[in-house]
Amino acid sequence: MSPSPNLTTRFVSTGSLPGSDEIRSLVETAYENFREEAGGKLADYIPALAQAEPSAFGICVANTHGDAFMVGDAAQLFSIQSVSKPFVFALICDALGPAEAAARLGVDATGLPFNSIMAMELRADGTSNPLVNAGAIAATSLVPGTGAEDRWHLVRQGLSRFAGRELECDERVYESEAATNQRNVGLAHLLRGHDRLYCDPDEAVDVYTRQCSLLVSSRDLAFMGATLAGGGVQPLTGEQVVSAATCQRVLAVMATAGLYERSGTWLYDVGLPGKSGVSGGMLTIAPGKGAVATFSPPLDAAGNSVRGQLVMRFLSERLGLNLFISAPAAHQ
Repeated sequence: MSPSPNLTTRFVSTGSLPGSDEIRSLVETAYENFREEAGGKLADYIPALAQAEPSAFGICVANTHGDAFMVGDAAQLFSIQSVSKPFVFALICDALGPAEAAARLGVDATGLPFNSIMAMELRADGTSNPLVNAGAIAATSLVPGTGAEDRWHLVRQGLSRFAGRELECDERVYESEAATNQRNVGLAHLLRGHDRLYCDPDEAVDVYTRQCSLLVSSRDLAFMGATLAGGGVQPLTGEQVVSAATCQRVLAVMATAGLYERSGTWLYDVGLPGKSGVSGGMLTIAPGKGAVATFSPPLDAAGNSVRGQLVMRFLSERLGLNLFISAPAAHQ
């Protein structure tokens, strides 16, 4: 009889990325394969984002040891937008614990667009998940503080710790979004009506809008993702930003809801936790290994970067990242 399993043992993702030369070659190949892709359109409902350069395109792969492999416009800064959501959720999970965070925000995929009002109304308790706008605004409202400035300071400080450097707000993008975010204001007031908002609605939307306006590069995003991939340890600074248990929960929600109504197709094709933003940023995380981040502003109808999705599918397969792929077991 085999010995009883040690119930305290933690089983974690194992394995590593291929060697540096192979990663660099594959990243360069992905860039050349998809740089001429002309599909998608800019997020023209936000005036500042409508001015983006459609040809901008960068890729970065970062591992949990602090190595980065970059090509194209991987150092170009852009507003983080919805790719901020998993990291704010991580801060809330760490502060409240995963069970309380899930109870207050919900974690189920909606199957509906990122700014859907119906998604909230269809659930009796008014929750959704922290990766759609309603749930993300609710998450931001849970950040401790006595006012907008306190909350904003903690959000910026927290996301900067994930990036390993001080992040700054793009005031032009913030002002543009603040002038056009009436739908988010409406979502916040609906959340309050469901008792699912935890500070003043206008304050929550203001901090959330600033959060989305933080400037990052593909390199920043890759290392932020690698922090979640490595049990919460930032690869460049060595800081334990959040707990390993928090990372587990955040990656689960990213896998099921990170690409909104396309999340099922994404998981079917790519097999990894992911998140996209309307400025063209996209992040995919391979637990225990690292992360892939891209920047390319043209989006599909669901608000996901067209080139980013092509890159992620290519690199997930070539780098052996898909969580659901297994080799046939040897016959005993």
